[in-house]
Amino acid sequence: MAQKVRWTIHDLEEYPVVEGERYEIIDGELHVTTQPSLGHQRTCTRLTVALENWDHQTGGGEVVGAPGIIFDIENAVAPDLIWIGRSRLDLLLASDGKLHDAPDLVIEVLSPGSRNQRRDRQIKLHLYDERGVREYGIVNGSAAR
Repeated sequence: MAQKVRWTIHDLEEYPVVEGERYEIIDGELHVTTQPSLGHQRTCTRLTVALENWDHQTGGGEVVGAPGIIFDIENAVAPDLIWIGRSRLDLLLASDGKLHDAPDLVIEVLSPGSRNQRRDRQIKLHLYDERGVREYGIVNGSAAR
């Protein structure tokens, strides 16, 4: 029986990047998806604006769209949108300029397809829960077509 390859962030540094594809590693498994649709991006934009407006009223943190989060060498993801409380931002941001710990809020906008939905509803949910994300929202990406 063949052994399953376990991917790391170091493997991605050597991996040929294909334009229009997004790469994430969860529990050593490489997940490759295509760039999101216009409806998906519209939903992300509307969520960003709403969250930014709320954040400006409260002054509580920072909203970031599509950041990379490196939990460890076998778990690196790019959620659609995050919010980090201002008091925690310095704790998450490492000297390499990347986030290395759980934001307070993660929002994923669902893309069509059973693999995409399984990844967001099950695999990422488990990862974010395990890593201490305080709130996780899943939004239907087809709502903004």
